[in-house]
Amino acid sequence: MGTDLAVIGAGPAGLAASLAAAARGVRVTLVDAGTEPGGQFYRQPSAGLRARHPEALHHRWRTWTRLRDGLAASTVRVLTDHHVWCVERTSDGFVVHALLGPEQEQPVEVHATTLLLATGGYETVLPFPGWTLPGVVTAGGAQALLKGALVVPGRTAVVAGTGPLLLPVATGLAAAGVSVGAVVESTGLGHLTRHGTSLAGRFPEAARYAARLLRHRVPFLAGHTVVRAHGDDRLTGVTVAALDAHGRVRSRTQRHLPCDTLAVSHGMLPHTDLAETLGCRLDGLTVAVDDQQRTDVPGVWAAGETTGIGGAPLALAEGHVAGRSVAAHLHGTPFDPAPAALASRARQRKAADALRRAYPPPARWTDQVTDHTVVCRCEEVTAGEIRAAVGLGAADTRSVKLLTRAGMGWCQGRMCGPAVAGLTGCEPSPVRRPFARPVPLGVLAAQHPGPTPPPSEEGSS
Repeated sequence: MGTDLAVIGAGPAGLAASLAAAARGVRVTLVDAGTEPGGQFYRQPSAGLRARHPEALHHRWRTWTRLRDGLAASTVRVLTDHHVWCVERTSDGFVVHALLGPEQEQPVEVHATTLLLATGGYETVLPFPGWTLPGVVTAGGAQALLKGALVVPGRTAVVAGTGPLLLPVATGLAAAGVSVGAVVESTGLGHLTRHGTSLAGRFPEAARYAARLLRHRVPFLAGHTVVRAHGDDRLTGVTVAALDAHGRVRSRTQRHLPCDTLAVSHGMLPHTDLAETLGCRLDGLTVAVDDQQRTDVPGVWAAGETTGIGGAPLALAEGHVAGRSVAAHLHGTPFDPAPAALASRARQRKAADALRRAYPPPARWTDQVTDHTVVCRCEEVTAGEIRAAVGLGAADTRSVKLLTRAGMGWCQGRMCGPAVAGLTGCEPSPVRRPFARPVPLGVLAAQHPGPTPPPSEEGSS
């Protein structure tokens, strides 16, 4: 199938870009792994669940309804349940390779003149003793269960880590009937206060979440961290403690909180696999773009979390700008920026930068990671093994991988990469992977079949 523009990712950025481009006469194909458009932020429950008030689980519901209705009325071709594993550059554009359906075995190709990467981001969780116990989930995972399946992960929960995601997750769980024992935020109030001016635009939203937490009598423990998760075959509780100004655990501040669920998050990282495969330049851990959201690879645009974690409002603005830019490129006309989108992008990017500075990970989190703590779940590599590799001279994550297999498993280091870097004493760095997700060997073999063997001469005269 062919199209003018292939948009990979149907979250806020991908939706906004698709609608902006389609409104200007561009043939758009929107490709997403989800069963419905919306991404993580606008994740919807299955129609079969017959949710009577899905808006109760969402923030900015009116924005979603405008996007949903606009998509339904547009000419955009939507391909859901398509799991993109690679994008190939050709002489006349790009070929998007995807696997169809829940089994992810049926290959599909989308041929496009131009490409927009709106692949979003994924959560970071820093390890601690007991973090592999059943009942410990990511905060985003708990939110996805609630939004997409109307399921709560347990009866009693603690929400911990750092960042603005903790508040909506905690309030969503509490509203669904879960007893939330506490929100454990590692950033101290003093640090947040020092960033008060730059975060002023977020105060009304934070105040609404705070009011809901107060209504459900959920304690907010600022400047605290989870020291250990307890349990044998599943989670039974956590130990939390206060942190000093340097990120060290303060003595005699530990307390036990019983719970059967721990929802934990330490921020997010951009998905850049497809961009790296195409050769797009990265700026640190994010895809580098210009003021039109163009990458340095001709014909490739990027928008949303892949260009820097910033939330749905920023992703919407970037997507709109990118869609208009693609349309101008394809029609051979000057770029016609939307002043409102440009202003929103600048404002939201400034706010996102302020949030990143306000919510750093705990400075001394590695102090609490015992040698027996599993860091790489896929290969069951412990912190002790990583430290031993560092003792042998490993100074980066690649060297640690070669010595310990940390990062060689199913997730290819997406889950453990930041933790391995922290224990190694180096900064996290992008890892170029040939494919964005695991692919059956049969699919790969079909892409480039070998030569046909000559007919057998057996039995010939």
